[in-house]
Amino acid sequence: MFTAEQSEFAAAIERFCADNCATFEQRAQLTNGLSNSSELLRRFAELGWLGVSIPVAYGGGGAGMVEECIFLEETARGQAPIHAYGTGLTAAQTYLRHGTEQQKKEVVGNLCAGHFEAIALSEPGAGSDLAGVRTRAVRDDHRFIVNGQKTWITAAHLADHLLVLTRTDPDAAKHHGLTLLYLPTSTPGLDIKAIQTMDGHTVNDVFFTDVVVPVDNVVGGIGDAWHRLMRGLNVERLIIAAMSQGAARRSLQDTIGYVRTREQFGRPIGTFQAVRHRLADLAAEIDCCRAYVYQVAAQIDAGLEDQLAREGSIAKLKCTEVAKRAALEGVQLMGGNGYSVEFGMEAQVRKALAPPIYGGANEIQREIIGKSLGL
Repeated sequence: MFTAEQSEFAAAIERFCADNCATFEQRAQLTNGLSNSSELLRRFAELGWLGVSIPVAYGGGGAGMVEECIFLEETARGQAPIHAYGTGLTAAQTYLRHGTEQQKKEVVGNLCAGHFEAIALSEPGAGSDLAGVRTRAVRDDHRFIVNGQKTWITAAHLADHLLVLTRTDPDAAKHHGLTLLYLPTSTPGLDIKAIQTMDGHTVNDVFFTDVVVPVDNVVGGIGDAWHRLMRGLNVERLIIAAMSQGAARRSLQDTIGYVRTREQFGRPIGTFQAVRHRLADLAAEIDCCRAYVYQVAAQIDAGLEDQLAREGSIAKLKCTEVAKRAALEGVQLMGGNGYSVEFGMEAQVRKALAPPIYGGANEIQREIIGKSLGL
């Protein structure tokens, strides 16, 4: 599936995570994920692994989405607490497609250097119905005045910049009159408040009170953000799929290690057919999902990104669901130990519950797939 160079890249990440990431993960859990971990992200930047799919001109590695998915998968499997990097990568892809040269160098280069970036789309009344956003940006000569609220924003408290979906024309049709703006998180009038989650990662409410944003900070064009965003969602879904794939492999790996050594009735429980068949089914599903992720990544590298709405939705749907199932199977097969904090599988369950919701709930992914079938 991989070239020799890609295989070595995956192995290098695996070695690094095995040697380093347990400490970072423990620290992130002890601090409720507040570190998320800036220190580790900078370490990856120093190794040249951040933004491996981003052009060299903007600080990236100049490779493709296959290599990016390798990084995302292996860091998730290695339990590196850099969950928010995926969000920054999604934002970076939007800047690369639609931003100015200055925006690309400032924000995309910042991500590749080991800093967090964030994208603010969802609102209290606009989640799956994203076109219903009410955060208002009013034109005032050479600037916009922004008021409103965003919610469930990953890494807003860590990010240097926010990419924000706003409504600039309240009289336009629902999917029109929307504009993307970017602004530093230090901008006056911006208030970021933490939302604590069950998996220890901090997400945020973001409040805008008369926030001044220069017109030059428009990303793309005024009033046409919806279509620009939709073209970038295939990459976002693949990013989530790759990270979930890594998490699924980790849950399977830890469960196999346990059932090989846990003995009942005088032998390892992994030798019982009931256990062996459950893990065989899980391994087959994970391998199929993994092959599909890299198939979609290769299609993106071939320039077919805009034609992959169905494929992106399938990857996101199946990989997030198999990650959840892998973690739950791990808890069940570990018995009481799976339920304990000491063995770590309960943390895998908590982490696996959010991906089927964010980045477009899996119910929405099924709608997209269903429509692609002509239904």
